[in-house]
Amino acid sequence: MVLDPNFLRRLIEQKLAERRQHFYVWYLAVLSLIFLFAAFYVLYLKAPAQFPVRTITTIEQNAGLNAIAQNLLERKIIRSPFWFRVAVILTTGEKGIQAGDYLFEKPAGVLSVMWRLTHGRFGLTPVKVTFPEGQTTTQMSVMLGDELIDFDAKEFLRLAKPKEGYNFPDTYLFLPNVKPQEVVTALQNNFSTRIQSITAPLSAFSKPLKDVVIMASILEAEARTAETRKIIAGILWKRLGLGMPLQVDAPFEYIIGKNTFQLTTEDLQFDSPYNTYLYKGLPPGAIGNPGLDALLAAVTPTPSPYFFYLSDVRGNMHYAKTFEEHVANKEHYLR
Repeated sequence: MVLDPNFLRRLIEQKLAERRQHFYVWYLAVLSLIFLFAAFYVLYLKAPAQFPVRTITTIEQNAGLNAIAQNLLERKIIRSPFWFRVAVILTTGEKGIQAGDYLFEKPAGVLSVMWRLTHGRFGLTPVKVTFPEGQTTTQMSVMLGDELIDFDAKEFLRLAKPKEGYNFPDTYLFLPNVKPQEVVTALQNNFSTRIQSITAPLSAFSKPLKDVVIMASILEAEARTAETRKIIAGILWKRLGLGMPLQVDAPFEYIIGKNTFQLTTEDLQFDSPYNTYLYKGLPPGAIGNPGLDALLAAVTPTPSPYFFYLSDVRGNMHYAKTFEEHVANKEHYLR
């Protein structure tokens, strides 16, 4: 039997056509599946465009899965409460989510969110905050608002401001979700601890702690070295003992935001109990939060024959025994 070559050619072509048809069918099916999965991912699994990056998300204790899913939807953390619930139930069961505060540093899809919430991956890395010595409580509140996420700086200021001078300046580690009261407690507990190291000179000096803190806050602003702080402490305590007005410029930065080199004659008449040109005695409260060195200087003043001092633009201190000498120093160093 002799096979017709044309028949064989047609048979081969037919088989090739069938294979191409099957390939196209499978190709279209795979493309359809990819498209459907991509659409499903974008619609339900992908992180929302308005995902709240660098904010604290709180999962309440004993909250139900439906309530949690709805809360995450409202905060734009997930797109689909249904698929979030499905993922949680399939992974850990309906009660698998751990309560607490969660921080998302970048957008996360629903599966990533589910994994973190079911494994307690809170993402709360301690933040180091350093308060310089002499910083006011208002300045502290601004720094905390900048460094910590969702921190209620106004509430901190409300709680801490009445204890100006006792919010000890130091380096602290705070969790991003720390509450204002916790920060206030940390600062003031640190003050109580650190003041113990100067208990002996503090007791020997026989001045109320409040007066010492106020004086230390002035010294912190008026001088930069331990030596000059002690000399100035001697001058200022001596003025107080003689009933002289303190006449220091540092409180003006606290009450009107101007330093020594910005003050005008009119500023010196600004009516405030912190104005030590108008009112004798110490100001009613501290003008900042002094460090330990300034507190120590306040209770270990250096005796001197001086009654006056000033700092030039380079920070060098110049002393005078009489008002006339002080005026001459002003003319020489501040003009």
